[in-house]
Amino acid sequence: MRTRRAAEAAGAAATALLLALTAACGSRLPESDFEHRGTASATGRAREPIVVGIITSATSPVGGEAFTGPRDGALAYFADLNAKGGVNGRPVRAVTCDDGGSGVGNNECVRKLLTEDKVFALVATTALDYAGAPRVSGAGVPDIGGQPVGAAYDTYPHLYGIYGSRAPRDGKAAGWDGKLYGGTEVYRYFKRVQRARTAAVVSYNQAASAAYARLIVRGLEAEGYDVTGEQVDFALPNFPAVAAGLRDRGADLVFDAMDTHGNARLCEAMDAAGVRPTAKVTNVQNWSDSVAKDYKDSPGCRNALWATGASRNYDDPGSGPGGAAVRDFRAGMARYAEGRPLAQWQLEGWAAAMWFADAARSCGQRLTRACVERFVGQGAPYTARGLLLPAAYRPQAEPPATDRTCLSVARWRDTARGGRGGWVTQGDMDTTCFTVPQLPYRP
Repeated sequence: MRTRRAAEAAGAAATALLLALTAACGSRLPESDFEHRGTASATGRAREPIVVGIITSATSPVGGEAFTGPRDGALAYFADLNAKGGVNGRPVRAVTCDDGGSGVGNNECVRKLLTEDKVFALVATTALDYAGAPRVSGAGVPDIGGQPVGAAYDTYPHLYGIYGSRAPRDGKAAGWDGKLYGGTEVYRYFKRVQRARTAAVVSYNQAASAAYARLIVRGLEAEGYDVTGEQVDFALPNFPAVAAGLRDRGADLVFDAMDTHGNARLCEAMDAAGVRPTAKVTNVQNWSDSVAKDYKDSPGCRNALWATGASRNYDDPGSGPGGAAVRDFRAGMARYAEGRPLAQWQLEGWAAAMWFADAARSCGQRLTRACVERFVGQGAPYTARGLLLPAAYRPQAEPPATDRTCLSVARWRDTARGGRGGWVTQGDMDTTCFTVPQLPYRP
């Protein structure tokens, strides 16, 4: 069982970086084409809709597509679920709210969903600033399968992130006395499986970026890598100079603490300088079909992209139960979200909606929040039919020094999917596992 994985820490830190690199914007109330209105009590008559809320920073300052994946995956799952009869004969009605990526907007979304729409639960929350989390928890509203962009899911009871947690979650401080813990499994993987020994970390000369880079460097050094750092001016970035430094050092791996735009420009400069690392490593937030567009001018770097996470590759409808679940996800997205590029966060949103549905189904005709939370918070580790590495909530008084952690790994190849490009799975996520140290950091 896992504590907070390195992939989660990377995603949270990267998002904090993006927030620091952009200006906050005002709130936006619901605008989604998927929005439906209605109310449902905790216990309801047969066929009365179960109303859930989905909060997304859809118009956040980091871009319109950065946070919408979990929402789209959850909405597609609920549409598919309703077409098959819903939960114990009751349809699920999803009410969406765009918080605009601001704390003010998030609080307004929480107020609206809880007091006006009277949602039974929240599902697949993906908020840049989850300022309303204390109100959600205080109201006893379960929030299931959210993305741990910040520390809320390791702080408050009634909130259940998509990856699980062993933090006390008493509402007083994040993690253990304000510290969260991340493992070094990503770095162990590249050392053991890809025989990497050297690494470079590229960051902006900006506080959040530099802090995230230090976190990466610390993990790499704990795994015995020879690590060098490259810093680029945020206002006037000289990516060719950074690429020249990477070429001279010849690092096996390249990590970064930059936004997607900066990554794309870095890759262009790396291609121009002839930099050919074993892997240019990114995180689950960038694990998507948009790679072909975002990195269209850097084919060398594009084909060196690797992604790691805690869910099965959305681009690999392989064999076994997990492969069948991926096929169901892809069919559902094709049917209910036609034309949208696929992404790993969509699959995790689909899994979040499935987690809620399975929890609600377990209650039979006596659907209550307490029953749903027993399934999510006290039940067996959840895998969403093999889409997720086992996620569970088991509070632990002290953080572990080490943990056995598995991870999902994929790399981009232009030759995949008949030459259209795609993510190719690298090993079975259920057996790609390592016992690694857990390193503390402050969110």
